[in-house]
Amino acid sequence: MLMPHPVVLRGLVDAYEAAVLREPVDDTGGPGPRTRDLAYTLCVSTGTRDVAPALEAARRWLAAGPVPVPVPVPVAEPAGVAD
Repeated sequence: MLMPHPVVLRGLVDAYEAAVLREPVDDTGGPGPRTRDLAYTLCVSTGTRDVAPALEAARRWLAAGPVPVPVPVPVAEPAGVAD
């Protein structure tokens, strides 16, 4: 199974937790659309079908290793450009 990049996964977990706290519930008393979207994305990212196991898997993966720091990629000058 493919694993999401730790930085992306951390962002999803943080955004989901913030949405749960801040987003109003929908008309039926369920989670709002942003919370539902983030839950779905977490489930897809972790290969689960429910948000609770998705969060458990995400937290376990994040705890297993350090979050890599993105390394800037140098941009090469195009060949044949005259000054």
